[in-house]
Amino acid sequence: MTVTTVTSNRTAPATGGTPALVVVAHGSRDPRALSTVRALLDRVRALRPALPVHLGHVELNEPLLPDTLAALGDAAAVLVPLLLSRGYHVKRDIPEMAALSPARTRVAAPLGPHPLLVDALHARLTEAGWPTRPGPDHAVVLASAGSRDPESRADTARTAALLAARLGVPVVPAYASAATPTVPEAVRTLRARGHRHVAVASCFTAPGRFATQCAAQAPWITSAPLGTHPSMAHLLLHRYDETLMTDRAMKRRALATP
Repeated sequence: MTVTTVTSNRTAPATGGTPALVVVAHGSRDPRALSTVRALLDRVRALRPALPVHLGHVELNEPLLPDTLAALGDAAAVLVPLLLSRGYHVKRDIPEMAALSPARTRVAAPLGPHPLLVDALHARLTEAGWPTRPGPDHAVVLASAGSRDPESRADTARTAALLAARLGVPVVPAYASAATPTVPEAVRTLRARGHRHVAVASCFTAPGRFATQCAAQAPWITSAPLGTHPSMAHLLLHRYDETLMTDRAMKRRALATP
């Protein structure tokens, strides 16, 4: 998924330095979420020290995205949602906030689905005790926040399919809110099919209410949120680079059009 949203009518100059990376987190009342996101951004900065990296939140935590963008002035920036699927925040909230700012912005695709996201999910499951050679009675519930947006559910289903291919066992997506099945419903479905060992893979970027709720519903092991796993930092940079490459390709096509 490589869709890039143009969110400003301003034309970027031919020169002017490296566009900043603005990581856009949802925000949470759980203080562990903010500390986790900040630590993840430190990993990104360590991977690419020359890149300006900033944080903005959709809600609940400071800095809020409009304040982060206002501080950038009319500089160029790529906004990478720290979100794991498409949905209202990716398709509406973030582009609308960006369009109201003076910054010259592009909005990248969310982090999922992508093989790097699956790398992090697999690693967290392994840390939680997932076996190297799972048997036919093993299965996984992929727990995510949930959305009424069908594209969000499609993205989560695609991530589940990628994880199933990696693990070699069934993986059923489930949701903490706004969509079905719930985690307990998905667990019951898998157990009815003969899977006695059902793990819950936490498809959350950081600790919070939904991650805690889903972990409490796990019948066996549950993985930690993705947090500061190295693949998450690499994925943020991949979405940033992908957006710039798409933007450059669009400009080349526009110049080549008579």
